Amino acid sequence: MNSYDQLYINGQWVAPVKGGTFDTIDPSSETVLARVAAATAEDVDLAVKAARAAFDEGPWPQMSGAARAQVLRKIAQGIRDRQQELAELEVRDNGKPLPEALWDIGDTAGCFDFYAGLAEGLDSHQEKTVALSDDRFTSIARKEPVGVAGAIIPWNFPMLMAAWKVAPALAAGCSIVLKPSEITPLTALELARIADAAGLPAGVLNVLPGFGADAGAAIAAHRGIDKLAFTGSVPTGSRIMQAAARDIKNISLELGGKSPLIIFADSDIEAAVEWIMFGIFWNQGQVCSATSRVLVQRGLYEPLLQRLRQEAKKVSIGNGLEEGVLLGPLVNKGQYEKVVSAISRGRDEGARLVYGGERPAGLDKGFYLQPTIFADVAEESWIWREEIFGPVVCVRAFDDEADALRSANDSPFGLAAAVMSRDLERAERVARKLRAGIVWVNCSQPTFTEAPWGGYKQSGIGRELGEWGLNNYLETKQITRYDSDQPWGWYIK
Repeated sequence: MNSYDQLYINGQWVAPVKGGTFDTIDPSSETVLARVAAATAEDVDLAVKAARAAFDEGPWPQMSGAARAQVLRKIAQGIRDRQQELAELEVRDNGKPLPEALWDIGDTAGCFDFYAGLAEGLDSHQEKTVALSDDRFTSIARKEPVGVAGAIIPWNFPMLMAAWKVAPALAAGCSIVLKPSEITPLTALELARIADAAGLPAGVLNVLPGFGADAGAAIAAHRGIDKLAFTGSVPTGSRIMQAAARDIKNISLELGGKSPLIIFADSDIEAAVEWIMFGIFWNQGQVCSATSRVLVQRGLYEPLLQRLRQEAKKVSIGNGLEEGVLLGPLVNKGQYEKVVSAISRGRDEGARLVYGGERPAGLDKGFYLQPTIFADVAEESWIWREEIFGPVVCVRAFDDEADALRSANDSPFGLAAAVMSRDLERAERVARKLRAGIVWVNCSQPTFTEAPWGGYKQSGIGRELGEWGLNNYLETKQITRYDSDQPWGWYIK
């Protein structure tokens, strides 16, 4: 493996000012994978100054969208050239199965390609003439990059979440200070190597692994940053929002979820079971949009639970690099203990444990956990209302459409939701009444770079992906010109 004991600042690999490092752990074996540089406030200050100079004085924001697109496509190709290697690194750092990691890395490259196309589109759509009521004036609305972006990303999709922020920011012409999670920092550092090889100017991308209290808080508070973009937990998002408020920073937040999946009795039971499992066991359930609250119409309730249990028992668990594994370890010891505690709490609250909840036999090392199914979960219970962020699904019955909608929408979160029914008119009607930023019909969790991503309520502010992701990193400027030869007339001497 490459060495990871340096930070990437201003196009150079440099040691942290205070020389600190930390270990990143392979969750399949609980052994040290790499020693990683730990950024602190001093390093953040250097990176912000480099990003500031790159934006204020450098060529990147002044280049045409087409020229920026060339670099973005080189980054995409650099990722594809190393897809297998990067996916294996992601498995070792995060724990997810290799097929999922390969999918993620492919999507990462696709994200850079997509925003290369939008960067080219800026050349013809950067300015728009505004029709005015007074023909003595001409006005345009102009899109310009917001400036220096501070991006803080989570550990569940390490390289893909970096791309969701870095690609649109680069397309817009911004410079960036990126802090990957200290739990899974390695592929973000590899992204820096790929961007450097693609010819990205120095200072445009800076990558600072480190802890939230040191590097993350310093990024959120730094006055040289114009825009903050964060994906993670609600408590941390709240603190970042407070820090941003001091300087009235532009901000976008993608936070937690407790997403419902409504299954009507006319649904195909095999399709329903497959989408439940994909919606909660993909990436070990460590997905902010995971459909972890499943509402099943009473006539289908017990038959579906029986089929779900049968299929959950078949899920292969193990090291994500082993062929056929569908469920890898949780990302680290802390997350494992949180999920185990949540399962214990579910038992104490009286929910019926249909399957799972234990360490798999024969896997004594690593943060492994069986897929877990709770039934008859009370609406007021902790496991029904709070995000567990693990392979734990909570199921309860409902009687009619109104009951299902009431229960689904009774949550402080509103990131995602899903509905299944053969009656497409009903499914579409329910989809429009669900209070969530992303709603799936007869499926759960498909994600497309072209479509907006973000939530209602405590699930966040703003939207990523698609044209909405690019707009996160653009400001709109009005330029109005007086064209008449006649005096304006307010004051004539």
